[in-house]
Amino acid sequence: MVRLLQWLLAVTALATVVIEVLIWWYAESSDWGLAVRTGWALLRSLGFLLLIRQVSLGRTSARPFGLILCVTTLFAVARLVVPKHGLPAAPGVLGFGALALLCTAVMVLLYRSDRLDGHLRTHPRRLVLDGNGLSLQNVPPKRPPVSGWLLTARVAGLAYGPLMAVPAIVALGVVFHGRVSAIPLVVFWFIAAFGMSYVMALVTFFLLRGKRWPRVLLVLLTLVALAVQLPLCWLLLDGDGLVRDGAPLVVTAGLAVYALWRADVPTSNMRV
Repeated sequence: MVRLLQWLLAVTALATVVIEVLIWWYAESSDWGLAVRTGWALLRSLGFLLLIRQVSLGRTSARPFGLILCVTTLFAVARLVVPKHGLPAAPGVLGFGALALLCTAVMVLLYRSDRLDGHLRTHPRRLVLDGNGLSLQNVPPKRPPVSGWLLTARVAGLAYGPLMAVPAIVALGVVFHGRVSAIPLVVFWFIAAFGMSYVMALVTFFLLRGKRWPRVLLVLLTLVALAVQLPLCWLLLDGDGLVRDGAPLVVTAGLAVYALWRADVPTSNMRV
């Protein structure tokens, strides 16, 4: 089952690249925004290779990472499929449908396979000195196991920065086309994106340590991210940018807040 999932992830990564190249090929106008969004979508395919390694090592974080990766990848490809004017090309629609099926299959294996469930709880291997000498052994962590929902909230929070940086790069096209007055807003957008990445990395680090204050701060940072992203998308990228670049962050933010809520619900009240 592990090998099947690894092959499925490799096929998904390859399909992502092929579909994006097809969309670029059939695009009627290849502008700066399409180039940036296509490049970002291509980089996301590398995430599936990282996920393959996490699955191979039996990391618990493979599930939340796979969930966020599949959801954001579908959004990244969907905003490439839909053109600014007219109907999307048939190859792009068919390719997106195939990618959606692959991502769904990945999610089913990650969350519904009993065999994978046991494998993804494998403890990391460390050097251990005992009566038999020095050897690599699976050693359980000293801290209590981290909730899968907290891991999901962390992965979603770490995605805020990149999801804010991509439209900021797209907004550079507005400056290139002569709208010099937009420079301060674009600079602020970049600062907010990189600042969010560093702050969220720190907050989610303590979140996994069982602290209560990072939960409140993560929700506040979520509101800040949305308060920055959505108005700037509207001001600099119009309604088209609001949908293409605002929607992925809204969905990711919703996943983060929902994961925090589920982490607070007692296990006896959770439905499988």
